[in-house]
Amino acid sequence: MRRGRNFTDQDGAPGSETVLINERLAQQFFPGEDPLGKRIRFAPFRPGGTPEIWRTIVGVTPTVRQGSFQDAYLNSVVYMPYRQDADGAAYLVVRSQQQIGAISDSVRRVVQRLDPNQPVRTGQTLEQWAASEHWPFRVFGGLLLILATIALALSSVGLYAVMAYSVAQRTQEIGVRMAVGAQSGQIAWQVLRRGLWQLALGLTLGMAGALGLSQALSGLMVDMQPRDPLTFATIAILLATVSVAACLVPARRAARVDPVIALRTE
Repeated sequence: MRRGRNFTDQDGAPGSETVLINERLAQQFFPGEDPLGKRIRFAPFRPGGTPEIWRTIVGVTPTVRQGSFQDAYLNSVVYMPYRQDADGAAYLVVRSQQQIGAISDSVRRVVQRLDPNQPVRTGQTLEQWAASEHWPFRVFGGLLLILATIALALSSVGLYAVMAYSVAQRTQEIGVRMAVGAQSGQIAWQVLRRGLWQLALGLTLGMAGALGLSQALSGLMVDMQPRDPLTFATIAILLATVSVAACLVPARRAARVDPVIALRTE
């Protein structure tokens, strides 16, 4: 407990409607105030319904990670005694060195001794439970990875094709330049410079679009900043490396053009 007290056996009985809140809720609804002794109540489940009873805050707990991916597991939480508001289901967390099957059998026997009609679901390890919770995001992330890889390959092939076609269209020009004394390095740099200019323009437009799209995807990111500078820098370096590599082959090919053959090209 951060402040106040925990529940006692009297809490939850008629006239002792009490709750605990976490620090996040205290900061959200009682900034700069002491929430102990204040009362809260929940809005009706349906519009126009009867408001619930007032409940007194008797303690403040640490903010424990729980809830959903979209909230990064950081939620404003109210805890109530089971006597006051019992859930329709419950989870048991059991620490043991035994296999999951043996633990499940032991838990089932204990529960059935308490209530023979109480069903018990099949047990899971925390790793299995986390995997089942994460699988939609793993599938979504894997799909994005595949699409990103395809997009990177297509952009690399497309850039190479554009640069190669551009060099072929300028064959006579390159031959004239080399005939009047241009060095092969100068020709290669001229071709490469044009590719770098296109790369700079494409990265500028792409980064602007990525910054806008990252805000829309921020709800799917947990413990990650949607505008992480390291991620954007890594992507920019990767695309620049691929683009430069795609420009080098046409640039070297242009530098090796024979001026005589280039001048005779129709």
